[in-house]
Amino acid sequence: QVRLVESGGGLVQAGGSLRLSCVASGRTFSYAMGWFRQAPGKEREFVATITWNGGSTYYAESVKGRFSISRDNAKNMVYLQMNSLKPEDTAVYYCAADPSPGASTSPRGYKYWGQGTQVTVSS
Repeated sequence: QVRLVESGGGLVQAGGSLRLSCVASGRTFSYAMGWFRQAPGKEREFVATITWNGGSTYYAESVKGRFSISRDNAKNMVYLQMNSLKPEDTAVYYCAADPSPGASTSPRGYKYWGQGTQVTVSS
């Protein structure tokens, strides 16, 4: 069983930065990793994903140029650096693992999910 735990969320002013971390227990070798978010009243939304070896990344258009996903497989960690935050970035952010080496923008195929961490951006 793979377990994911996010941390790093909090309150930040518009224009500020946060770095989210996700630590995985259990085997995640060759797993793609992703970040998703969900705001109140909205569907779960793709944010970013990274292939198992970190060779390729993909971002939602809404965060492109502001967010950066990375991973450290030796530490079973995945990160989301969030810069130039906007109020519309406010959401619960979820780390997810896909047991395939590729990367997908869809939640379909992501088998494991963290509990979420709240990010609130004030105007």
